[in-house]
Parts: sequence; C-alpha cells; structure tokens
Amino acid sequence: MSETHRDKPWVMRTYSGHTSAKASNELYRTNLSKGQTGLSVAFDLPTQTGYDPDDPTARGEVGKVGVPVPHLGEMRSLFEGIPLDEMNTSMTINATAAWLLAMYVALADERGVDAGALTGTTQNDIMKEYLSRGTYIFPPEPSKRLTVDTITYTVKHVPKWNPINVCSYHLQEAGATPTQEIAYALATACAVLDAVRESGQVDDATFQEVVGRISFFVNAGIRFVEETCKMRAFTRLWDQICATRYDVTDEKLRRFRYGVQVNSLGLTEAQPENNVQRIVLETLGVSLSKDARARAIQLPAWNEALGLPRPWDQQWSLRIQQVLAFETDLLEYEDIFEGSHVIEAKTKELEESAMVELTRVLEGGGAFSMVDDLKGRLVQSHSERTRKVESGELPVVGVNRFTETAVSPLTAGLAGGPEGESVLVVDKAAEAAQIEALNEWRSRRDNEAVKRSLDEVRRVAMTTDNLMPATIALAGAGGTVGEWAGVLREVFGEFRAPTGVG
Repeated sequence: MSETHRDKPWVMRTYSGHTSAKASNELYRTNLSKGQTGLSVAFDLPTQTGYDPDDPTARGEVGKVGVPVPHLGEMRSLFEGIPLDEMNTSMTINATAAWLLAMYVALADERGVDAGALTGTTQNDIMKEYLSRGTYIFPPEPSKRLTVDTITYTVKHVPKWNPINVCSYHLQEAGATPTQEIAYALATACAVLDAVRESGQVDDATFQEVVGRISFFVNAGIRFVEETCKMRAFTRLWDQICATRYDVTDEKLRRFRYGVQVNSLGLTEAQPENNVQRIVLETLGVSLSKDARARAIQLPAWNEALGLPRPWDQQWSLRIQQVLAFETDLLEYEDIFEGSHVIEAKTKELEESAMVELTRVLEGGGAFSMVDDLKGRLVQSHSERTRKVESGELPVVGVNRFTETAVSPLTAGLAGGPEGESVLVVDKAAEAAQIEALNEWRSRRDNEAVKRSLDEVRRVAMTTDNLMPATIALAGAGGTVGEWAGVLREVFGEFRAPTGVG
C-alpha cells in the first residue's frame, strides 16, 4: 500500500505571557521544546493601553493578564534565545500594535535579521476594541490611521507579516451570533481596506498584495456543526468580496486566512474539567473542513475560567492539537463535507443572512461610522444569550444542568502545580521589580536621542505621513510605550465611549 498523503498541520500555539519578559521567555522556550510551532504573546493591560509600569493608571495591573513589554530592553528579554527569522510570532495587541511591531522590527535590526524574513501577526483590530474589549486609546479616525500606516509599511518592508488580524473572536465573546460575527468582521476588513486604498500610500498593484495580507482571528463555539458552516461561509464571502469589491484576480490573494482560539466565553468555573471536552469539540469546528481549515490554532487551558494556566495546563492544550493532527486521519482526506446537503444548506443560510447584515453596515457608512449601532446590537445579542443560560433554555453542563459533582483532583494541586494551587499565581513583587527595571532602563539610555525621536513622532503625527518609520526609530532609541502613546494622546486625543455604549 502506498504511503498516505497527509496535509501539513496548522501552526500550533498557546496564548501566554505573564509577570515579566524573563519569565515569559522561559515559558515560551519550554512550550517550543514540547512541540509548539509558533508563539502567541499575551500583553498586560498597561502595555495594551499605552502606559508604562510606573504610571499610576497601571497600578495593580502590571504583569497580570500578560507580559509587560514597555521598551526594547524587555523585547530583547522576551525573545532571548529565540531566532526571529525562524519563529512565527502572533502578538495580541491593538491600540499599541504599531509600537509593539516597531520594537520587534528594531530588535530584528539589532540582531542583523532582515525584516523581510519576519513572519507573524499583529492583531491590530481596533474596531473590536470599541465593540467588545475596551482597550482602545485614540478616537476611531486616528486609530484607523495607525492601522493603515502599519499595514502599508509592512507590505513594503515586512512582506511576510500579517499586519492585521480582523478579529471576530471577541465579537462572539461579546454576544455576536454567527451571522453578526461574519458580517461585522467582514465590515471591519472592508473599512480597513477602503482606508488603505484612500490613503494613497500604495499603488494598484501593491493594493492587491495588501488584500492578500489581510488575515482573520475567529472564535469557535460548542455548536461545532454550525461553526464548521460558519467558517465555510466566511471563506466563500471573503473570496466574493475580494473579487467583486477589490478586483483581486489571483485566487491565492483571495484566500480566507485565519487563526483561531476556541471559545473562552464557554469555559466554566463550575466543574472546570468539562472544559476539556468543550475545547476538543470546538477545535473540530475549525479543522474538520479542509476547504475552511484554520492556518493557526491556539487553545485555551481547561482552567482559564479560574485564573492563569500553569505550564502543565498549557501543555495539555497543546497535546490536544497534536493528537488531532498526528494520531487521527484528519489530514489525509479532501474536504469531508463536500456534497453534504445538510452542511451546504446551513452554509448558504449563514452566507445569505451575513450578506444582508454586511450590506446594511456598508450602506450605513461602514464599520467605523457605525460603532454605536454595532455595539448596541451586540449588547442585545449578549443579553439574550445570558437570559437563555439563566433560564436553562441554553444548556450548560455543570452550570444549569447536571450540577452535582464529586471533588476534582485537578483543582487540588495534583496536576503539576504547587499543592493547593490549580492556577498560576503572579508574584506580588513583580510590579515593583518591573518599575525598578524601567527606572534603570531610563537611566542608561540616551535621553536626548529619545527626546529627538519623540519630537519626530509628534511632528509626523500632525501630518499625513506614515508613522511607522518614526515609531521604529523611537523604539531603537529606547523610548517606552507610555512615551509613544503619550505624544499621540497629545495630538490625537483620547476616545471616550458614549454613556450606555462602552
């Protein structure tokens, strides 16, 4: 019997980062040694919102939900011993995406690595911050300008990089139905591409490459048949939009390229061991259909509803991917749903309903003009989902059905962590250590060079020129995320959500 052909597995990641760049680097190198094939960096809230660790606004949040990376020195520590030209790095960062990418490029330059060899992704989707998460800084128009500048710079200078991951993931977390998730993500992608085209920074030939670099980051819920159909609908609609709205003739540049993290919203604190089977089933929704399979997958850990997962918990989620990719025959077949009347009917239903909603948004002025409208609709959908869970209409095992349970050894410190701790506990002294390190960094850098670089960022921000070169120069000079964002706050102002909306 001839050897069976197997497709190449997707990029396997775990979403991680905590306490400090040094601690996170140790975790990354451990995960890579266990067979992980890419990195997905979680940043702490101060880094996400443009504050240095010593800013009073950052107090109590440094290193908690991710790693603090305020300046190039911390970026060096984060990737110590990790070859940048061999690593696929995803950075979950939005309002400060330009800054984090600038530091990554500056680090590559420092190491003598050609920026053209860098592969990875900056999430860089500020729209979903307005609609769901809230880690925005600037108003929509200057935020859109930063997104456009990042995209146009990378297409010319970092061509293998995905400069934006249009992020429907958080829309589902905020209550989006599959129809809304598809429509609002595609509306965001259209708004960004329209802005790139209108900026005049790329010619028609380069614009085709811009379309080809757009990627998506999606959510996969527990209804994995519906999720499979959602991904097939996403794939078809994106191909249609690229061909008809943007005149892209190359099929490869019209490909719907997406990564996924399965639904963290559905993870439960009650009977958290049930989260394992939820994660497995949700992974099937983005891997069973070859024609709509994810290119990168990161899985949450079973105990993320309880707190930060430990290395052992992340290893368990990585092993789920590895068993699926290497032990099963999933990668040996063409699309197993081809010809299925059930799958085709559901896919078509989602295509049609999403197109109706997408058309409504586009005709209403586009995603950036309809932030309040989209936010309101998501709030309504989320409220309806919450009502169904609380009434029992939407079954959640261990929460509103089958709530009786035996004591779980997994939450008693028996799964690889310290006795009595089922999650990672961040050292309370980490914030003080981070502030001390920041002060040392400032004392050792050339502060005059930093001042000149900040002045240049301010000057460029007041023009229509691309901000990335000045941002990269500031990163190389030793500037910090707080200093970069502070200058842009002066020029752009800050966004304040309307009462009752954000």
